[in-house]
Amino acid sequence: MSQRPHQPPGQVESSTAPQEGWHCTHLYYRFDRPALAALGHSDRQTACEQLIKALDPQADDATKRMQSFLVSGHRADFGVLMLDDDPLRIDAVHQALLARRLGVVLRPTYSFVSMTEVSEYVPTLEQYGQRLLAEGEQEDSPAYQAKMKAYAKREPMMRQQRLTPELPDWPAMCFYPMNKKRKTGENWFTLPFADRNRMMAEHARSGMQFAGRVTQLVTVALGLDDWEWGVTLWARNPQFLKEIVYRMRYDEASARFAEFGPFLTSYQATADTIIDHCRVC
Repeated sequence: MSQRPHQPPGQVESSTAPQEGWHCTHLYYRFDRPALAALGHSDRQTACEQLIKALDPQADDATKRMQSFLVSGHRADFGVLMLDDDPLRIDAVHQALLARRLGVVLRPTYSFVSMTEVSEYVPTLEQYGQRLLAEGEQEDSPAYQAKMKAYAKREPMMRQQRLTPELPDWPAMCFYPMNKKRKTGENWFTLPFADRNRMMAEHARSGMQFAGRVTQLVTVALGLDDWEWGVTLWARNPQFLKEIVYRMRYDEASARFAEFGPFLTSYQATADTIIDHCRVC
């Protein structure tokens, strides 16, 4: 059995896989209608077969997580969200979409490159207990003990879901990038942690009001893309997307410190549905 070469103390092994979590990429495309019209029937069929193969989440070379979706509005016709520990496996899907006959009729319109993470504002068990005490709970009360026990059970699952998330099959989706302000008098990154933690706890409580209707994935793009974070929302109904974003913008963390990029609204769809909906074949 081969052995790895000796690694000097303190030296970090080189790898494209994160030490924890996964790479995450959102990709958006538009069909070039004149180019599509110029294709013969056989070439159109080939392009459709390529699209179905590239967006098959069960394929042997598929990424660990993949969802495709139709996009509302003129920014794109469809998109794909992928997560994997290998960024080149993600990019291989992008290259497959741009290759051969399919690539002739596709135009990339937007992408967002990020990674999964556990936010520093997700409390440890100890921090959660301190928060309960600050809210008036008594350490020896049955209510305090019950809440601590429930959180101790829930915390590992919460962290795992953030790092290697299972993607919901809810129909409505929304993605947007965002920053925290660095303006004079409104610089998020110069605030004490206690202040930032308080505001993010308020933000989390607002989101919890939509449990069972909306779920989210927040990924970090610092050093990877133009924006700092990407927010993906899934909802059982698109109305809930409107309602949660409206509600949470009143939270201090958003009202004072958030800057938002473009919103891309979409609906989950297989490659076959995308082909049919977009009148490709």
